[in-house]
Amino acid sequence: MKRLFVAIDFPEVVKAQIKPLCADLSGAKWVAAHQMHLTLRFIGDANEKQLADIQTGLASIQATPFKISLQGVGQFPPKGKPKVMWVGVEAEPALNHLQLKIEQVIQNCGFEQADHPFSPHITLSRFRTPPSAEHIKTYFERHQTFRSDTFDVNGFVLYSSQLASSGSIYHQEGTYPLS
Repeated sequence: MKRLFVAIDFPEVVKAQIKPLCADLSGAKWVAAHQMHLTLRFIGDANEKQLADIQTGLASIQATPFKISLQGVGQFPPKGKPKVMWVGVEAEPALNHLQLKIEQVIQNCGFEQADHPFSPHITLSRFRTPPSAEHIKTYFERHQTFRSDTFDVNGFVLYSSQLASSGSIYHQEGTYPLS
């Protein structure tokens, strides 16, 4: 069994622009820059046959490249004590179109519909013990105007994820260009 997800990677220059957001919150476990991605669909555990079916299905997706940028910061849950801090993705119809195609492929491979609506974001940190409301407020005020450079999305990746004490370890199981 492999734990799978589909994601968009983004350029190192954009990861460098995100780096200043990853500071100044006590209790935050920051995501390493090399692990930052935009999850299009978390799949979960899949056996070898399911993996092969998913790879075949993803390879059949037809979609054109598009541009996106990252904008603003937020938290999950949206109110109360945060469990996750994130940077948002500027809404782009082509992104939602691609995500819907991926969702259909995953369902056609026998997986249930995603358990929550697609909310494009990049996870910055997770909390075991959230910081005070005042620290969160200060963080949001300091970073509310964040905006990355616009960048091209020319493909997406199927990853497997192994949980380890040092954090998740990702392996590419397939790359899928847009054309």
